[in-house]
Amino acid sequence: MLPWKRVLRPLAALLLTTAVAVVPTATTATTARAAEAAATSHSGWNDYSCKPSAAHPRPVVLVHGTFANSVDNWLGLAPYLVNRGYCVFSLDYGRLPGVPFFHALGPIDKSAEELSAYVDKVLAATGAAEADLVGHSQGGMMPRYYLKFLGGATKVNALVGIAPNNHGTTLGGLTRLLPYFPGAEDLLTTATPALAQQVVGSEFMTRLNEGGDTVPGVRYTVIATRYDEVVTPYRSQFLNGPGVKNVLIQDLCAIDLSEHALLGLTDRIAFHEVANALDPARATPTTCASAVG
Repeated sequence: MLPWKRVLRPLAALLLTTAVAVVPTATTATTARAAEAAATSHSGWNDYSCKPSAAHPRPVVLVHGTFANSVDNWLGLAPYLVNRGYCVFSLDYGRLPGVPFFHALGPIDKSAEELSAYVDKVLAATGAAEADLVGHSQGGMMPRYYLKFLGGATKVNALVGIAPNNHGTTLGGLTRLLPYFPGAEDLLTTATPALAQQVVGSEFMTRLNEGGDTVPGVRYTVIATRYDEVVTPYRSQFLNGPGVKNVLIQDLCAIDLSEHALLGLTDRIAFHEVANALDPARATPTTCASAVG
């Protein structure tokens, strides 16, 4: 049993209670989700009639982070990529019963199975042989399970992780306090397995990284910020292995102050580096000026 789990559980329960409380009925949640889905397709995103071009021959699948969803996490990056000619898709995964909008809370291995099915759906719709994956936070790490254990490496060309939790997080040292708060471990594991699995030293993280961070045939890019307060220390996000490019956003623009959330939600400097990772043959230098490009 992992002692760090003992303090996060009441917080997780509170967050889940809040998530349920803010959406009063299942009908309301269903209606809102339908409206969001319509909005994305009308913006050229999640358009299953989209066919990849010769310039961008692979569809891009966006994988949201913990407590996020397939729409809100990508209101910045999805249109950015659509406007550059990509077929862009996003999925919801890791849903818990009775918890709308806030996803990526279920067991990460099960979420990877959902990603596997979704990639198959996108490839069938677009006729492409491979997809590229772009994920934020848990969404930049979870696909590695798919690539390593579920055969995803034969269907994926590149994985781009924005502030991914690749080796577990200490949450800035918060987990060191957890042994002083006994009694919450079982609740955390039951209520929000994905939180438990993402802490440094967890059984899941150990299995994911044993034998190497990468698998052959896939290009990996990690985009991190030194101001990340969620995945700490920030250098734990970086991967080791062939076909890996690790990027610290402040090396590209020293005045970029984005932290964990903003790096994936609004940071156009990071978005430019995502575009470079998806199409390295046409990459252009990423600088502070990329924020207005």
